[in-house]
Amino acid sequence: MTGASPVARLLRPFLELREGETRRVWLATLYGFAIFVAYYLVRPVRDEISSADRGNLQVLWTVVFFVMLLAVPAYSWAASRWHRGVFVPLANRFFASNLVLFWAALEILPEGARPWIDRVFYVWASVFALFVVTVYWGLLADTFSRDEGARLFAFVSVGASVGGILGSTIAASLASWVGPFVLLLFACVPLEAGSLCARALHREGLIRPSSDPGADLPLPGTALSGIGTVFRSRYLTTIAAYILLMTFASTVLYFQQAELIGDAFADRGERTAFFARIDLWVNVLTIAFQAAITMRLIRWIGLPWSLALLPLVALLGFLAVGAWPLLAVLVTLQVLYRTARYGIAKPTREILFTVVRREEKYKSKAFIDAAVYRGGDLVSAWIYAGLAALGLSVASIALAAVPLAAAWVGTGWWLGRSNERLRTEPYDPQP
Repeated sequence: MTGASPVARLLRPFLELREGETRRVWLATLYGFAIFVAYYLVRPVRDEISSADRGNLQVLWTVVFFVMLLAVPAYSWAASRWHRGVFVPLANRFFASNLVLFWAALEILPEGARPWIDRVFYVWASVFALFVVTVYWGLLADTFSRDEGARLFAFVSVGASVGGILGSTIAASLASWVGPFVLLLFACVPLEAGSLCARALHREGLIRPSSDPGADLPLPGTALSGIGTVFRSRYLTTIAAYILLMTFASTVLYFQQAELIGDAFADRGERTAFFARIDLWVNVLTIAFQAAITMRLIRWIGLPWSLALLPLVALLGFLAVGAWPLLAVLVTLQVLYRTARYGIAKPTREILFTVVRREEKYKSKAFIDAAVYRGGDLVSAWIYAGLAALGLSVASIALAAVPLAAAWVGTGWWLGRSNERLRTEPYDPQP
């Protein structure tokens, strides 16, 4: 790169930057960093509620799903009213204003109201967790082309991972000092920073040579049109199926982990420390993959096998747990699975949306990433509970999940092939 900026020269060993991409990559990385700092400041407040009110978690998960069904059309309505440079920052600022209101309610209202405020906040935080992320990736899919995404999204994801680590560190350090509720106010700062990055990224997207001339206009369609498109498009329906199969595999591993670790450690402090060590390994390996491996992996094996890699890890892992239902086997699987999920599957999955129309990048994507995702969590939790109630062991449930993992492998491979085809063919939402 002749005349490359100092930042471009700094990033050159990690990714293949081309002319005019440096500022967009920098803004996208900072945006992801900011919203994940905010999320990991809010997350421990939500998780503490889940521990205190664990007897009602199934009910809360059900409420979350139905709230998602209402939130997606409301978000789609905003996307049809304002262009992305307005409604993306607006979404982040809406959540920031909610945090201030929750802080005021928790500090001012009497203690007797606390349980209900907690439950409302738990539902809200679950919606927040998915919406800020799906809005972020929707904007990236709209401002980066498919080829740019394949080269750059893995590195951009490093910003989110570092933001998650910083947010968790701040929360762990300050929660006992300033109180957990003040963390809600702290989270408003990175949300506003993310809003500024989103606005700047919108402007940068307008000046790139291949930018959509309608990018500075509101999205077409109605509040519900993005949902209908998912069911009319085989491509989008298959993305939704990929998400559903992923939530099932993740739920099975989550419940099995809780069972085996609960049996292995009687002390809550020991369990917490063990979970923390798992998270540490996952975060370290995820950043390593995002920074140096994922981009090259996509180039070496192609998008179809990159998307099939996480399901393949799950398939082989379920076979291993079925044969050896030991804690060491499950922990190894969890570390490999979560590293592949965040370090490889997440950035490659977002490439799928770079070839669809702008309405699908925001409206249909929000429905898939929010309502379908939470619906998959809910259904999968009840399925696992039902299998356990029938007396199936950890090993038996793992083996029962193998056929679905095999179907997931095929789904990922098909999506990758379809995406490659859509690089040269115009996207048609009709099957």
